Amino acid sequence: MFAIMGITGDLGGEVARQLLAAGKPVRAVMRDVRRGGVWAERGCEMFAADIGDSTALAAALQGAEGVFVLVPPNFDPLPGFPEAQAIATRLHEALEKARPGRVVYLSTIGAQAGQSNLLSQHTIIEQALGDVELPITFLRPGWFMENSSWDVAPARERGVIGSFLQPLDKPVPMVATADIGRVAAELLEETWSGHRIVELEGPQRITPFEIAGTFSELLGRAVRVEAVPRDSWESLFRSQGMKNPEPRMKMLDGFNEGWIEFEKGEAGSRKGVVGLKTVLAELVEREARPGAA
Repeated sequence: MFAIMGITGDLGGEVARQLLAAGKPVRAVMRDVRRGGVWAERGCEMFAADIGDSTALAAALQGAEGVFVLVPPNFDPLPGFPEAQAIATRLHEALEKARPGRVVYLSTIGAQAGQSNLLSQHTIIEQALGDVELPITFLRPGWFMENSSWDVAPARERGVIGSFLQPLDKPVPMVATADIGRVAAELLEETWSGHRIVELEGPQRITPFEIAGTFSELLGRAVRVEAVPRDSWESLFRSQGMKNPEPRMKMLDGFNEGWIEFEKGEAGSRKGVVGLKTVLAELVEREARPGAA
């Protein structure tokens, strides 16, 4: 049995679909199992547990051959990342109690970076799990291609998208969530000992210019990309409701300055198969569906 956290999202859902397609039994670990009707219909065992409750989480992971751990994203953490510290403690406790066969933890590119930034939340959790004597894979994917979902409407309506990734011709390690889910499922079915790191990106690195060009092709209209000035970021993020934008700004700086990178570089990363055009085509189609936000 494989226990999957975050199954209602695109990524956790893809892990579950891959395992179910391979004939593996899946346990859906959810805060509210009432939201998981579709997974119950697919034959998943439903188990209610919150990542903030180590006792319930340990019960949910008990007896699992493999566990996929996906922690809820926090784009506006408090200074010092107390939320990540708390999750790290609870997750450590749960894994020590449950002792599943193996674990795949969804981390991030740049988890080894020395400078504090938004992704340091995963650094904290990786370090906390460092003394858990279980087979653990820290899966570190690049920038999600699906982050371009925010660009679909402005590309379609105005023919212009803004980019925090700069310079606009700088190739960025990106990956599709479909590749992350597929690789995570493959890793869960492997056997290994100790702790290991798997870094994952798409078939090739992508520039903001290429994102705009792909939108142009898909939408049948000219789409250009403009760099969002660095000195406007803080006021922009605060106007969007963020109380502590500094970690997000530092993360973007890390990508732009190159210190958020894979530990083994581009040559040492595992490569996915899903390209940018496939992802953007799905985002464009999704945005056009009736009732789409």
